Amino acid sequence: MPDILSKKEIKHFIYNGFVRLDNSFSKEIADSALEILWNDLPCDRSNPSTWIEPVIRLGMYTNEPFVNSVNTPKLHNAFNQLIGKDKWIPCRNVGTFPVRFPSDQQPNDTGKHVDASFPGNDPNNFFEWRVNVKSKGRALLMLILYSDVSENDAPTIIYEGSHIDVARLLCKEGDLGLSFMELAGKLDELPKRKEVYATGKAGTVYLCHPFLVHSAQPHKGSTPKFMAQPPLLLRGELSISDSDVGYSPVEMAIRLGLD
Repeated sequence: MPDILSKKEIKHFIYNGFVRLDNSFSKEIADSALEILWNDLPCDRSNPSTWIEPVIRLGMYTNEPFVNSVNTPKLHNAFNQLIGKDKWIPCRNVGTFPVRFPSDQQPNDTGKHVDASFPGNDPNNFFEWRVNVKSKGRALLMLILYSDVSENDAPTIIYEGSHIDVARLLCKEGDLGLSFMELAGKLDELPKRKEVYATGKAGTVYLCHPFLVHSAQPHKGSTPKFMAQPPLLLRGELSISDSDVGYSPVEMAIRLGLD
């Protein structure tokens, strides 16, 4: 199979922190996933008056449509290009699922953040999970759209190029890195970055550098938004210095923050 990502797209990933892949999986797969999700929600798909929460979290789906959606040849090819062949672990679930509904209520999870990648002292406390300069455990953040998402449908805000600022922060923190909350507390000190909205048709996947700063926003549209944000896990460890075989795009991006 020829490479999915062009040189220009790889450069965009290194310097801007993400690449968008349209039609990563079929509408049939997306629709099958939506059937399962609606079935698990405490509200009626055809009755918007039952959509009373701004966000409802579901999670850890391992059903066939979900696993198939993140394991297409197109995505596997892109993973190889960004991380390196045999350096990542295929996804077996799609993590937590924040389903966002049109609402006048402000959701309580719209702060800027970087997703953490390895447990702290209490593995059950997500706020204590950590992230270090080698992105221990995590190769990518993925934003996977199962419904069509327009600018009104609470698209995730991506802060373009912020992964380089985060690498610069983390390089001072050693192997232990920072906890999710410690890092979140430092993000407002970083340079102002252009905001990009993660919009697209169902089947669109944003492959993001693990250090990319992003945030949720309120839903101003009319159709609930279904997006998963699983990590792509690392098989080994990233190499960010003294490599004699060169660096992958994920590693190159971190090195931009170290210089």
